[in-house]
Amino acid sequence: MSTSPAPTVGVLALQGDVREHVAALNACGAHAHGVRRPEELDAVDGLVIPGGESTTMWKLAAAFELLEPLRKQVAAGLPVYGSCAGMIMLADQVLDGAEGQQTVGGIDVTVRRNAFGRQVDSFEAPVEIRGLSGDPVEAVFIRAPWVESVGPQAEALGHVAHGQRAGRIVAVRQQRLLATSFHPELTGDTRIHQLFVDMVRGRQ
Repeated sequence: MSTSPAPTVGVLALQGDVREHVAALNACGAHAHGVRRPEELDAVDGLVIPGGESTTMWKLAAAFELLEPLRKQVAAGLPVYGSCAGMIMLADQVLDGAEGQQTVGGIDVTVRRNAFGRQVDSFEAPVEIRGLSGDPVEAVFIRAPWVESVGPQAEALGHVAHGQRAGRIVAVRQQRLLATSFHPELTGDTRIHQLFVDMVRGRQ
């Protein structure tokens, strides 16, 4: 493990698997904690937007006066990783969103909300992620979006490998922004979090 100072990574603590993301980030050499206020956002080197319900997250971010600060930080180059609802929050365009639904934006993709179905349709599937060594990631999908299209500024990093959902784009990156449809914080596999911590450190 690197002896360089641990980067401070916030986890947007409005809803979702905040504690699990904090644990995974800490295991990867970061100093992680929840973020709920604009001044806390100003003090981090990177940010994770966890899963949850994307319309609720948008409304809570607006209520906590975080939506505009998030947009400004993304535009200024803050590294951000979004999982599931966090992917929706980072997408420039959303299909099947709630009326008036807003996002933080930053990644040149169009995502389809709840594309993989309802809670009862949750599933696991292997996903090969470009840039990750070892076996495919065993990804957990819960009311997950998928990426409908990728614009010229972004790149697709991962697709569902097998089954009727094969080929669906479920991981993307644009410069210092990373997003997945799935929940790596639920599996014990910290490779996605390590990739993000390395991005925060400026190594990836």
